[in-house]
Amino acid sequence: MTSVTDPLAALSTLPGVEEAVSSVRRAVDRVYGHRVMRRRSNEVSAEAALRGARASAALSGADWALEEVRRRSDFSGAGEPRTVGGALRANAEAGQLLSTWRQSPMQVLARLHVVASGGVDADAGRAGGAEAAAEAVGRPRLAGESVTEPGAALPSPLPDAEEAAARLDALAALVVAGSSAPALVMAAVVHGELLTLRPFRTANGLVARAAERIVLVGSGLDPKGVCPAEVGHAEQGRGAYETALAGYASGTPEGVGGWIAHCGRAVELGARESTAVCEALQRGAA
Repeated sequence: MTSVTDPLAALSTLPGVEEAVSSVRRAVDRVYGHRVMRRRSNEVSAEAALRGARASAALSGADWALEEVRRRSDFSGAGEPRTVGGALRANAEAGQLLSTWRQSPMQVLARLHVVASGGVDADAGRAGGAEAAAEAVGRPRLAGESVTEPGAALPSPLPDAEEAAARLDALAALVVAGSSAPALVMAAVVHGELLTLRPFRTANGLVARAAERIVLVGSGLDPKGVCPAEVGHAEQGRGAYETALAGYASGTPEGVGGWIAHCGRAVELGARESTAVCEALQRGAA
């Protein structure tokens, strides 16, 4: 019998979820078993973080070639450069926040928003000046505040600030309490809930995907961060991402199960990406 204090455990029984969890485990085991991982795992991890950031930025409307992301050093410009820079910073910061996540997820989300947004809320700044721009960063949106989220068409309607705050508190409580559910289930729920709620005025997509990364790494499923789910989400296409997310937001068993399976496929594709990196390193081509 599932404990009432562990609501995520019930999600493991949804159609397709058990198969997705098993398939992800096999994919992760394959890449970790590659001989290159024994000697050069740090290089694979760094490349996975870069490719994951590029893919996350693409899902937020800045679809740059990998070599352009690798080449650039200045991401201070408005628009796409800021989005790409935010994705890079969020993924880099995620690795520093693993120990804090289980104790204080709200603190982690606030920090991710600060780095993903570049410390500036441009819309708030245009409306209220530099002070407003700074105050709007790293805190959930307030009543009456709008959301500017480029890239994927996110579920509608947008929950109001009061509902978003209550559900965000509930999500944080779930993280702190822990769950017997597989890491994939927790990662998918964190990702899906953040994108459904859009608790910040900007950069919710970058924050949600970085939080998913934190869960996957911190849970021990992908401790070296070499299975970038962001790559898999982008590879499946924005349309599939939007459809699966809308299913999660619907709250139906089929919709939520479909979203978890979609996230599982994203992790598998991320593992395949890093397997290719391992092969390239083995050949001396990367």
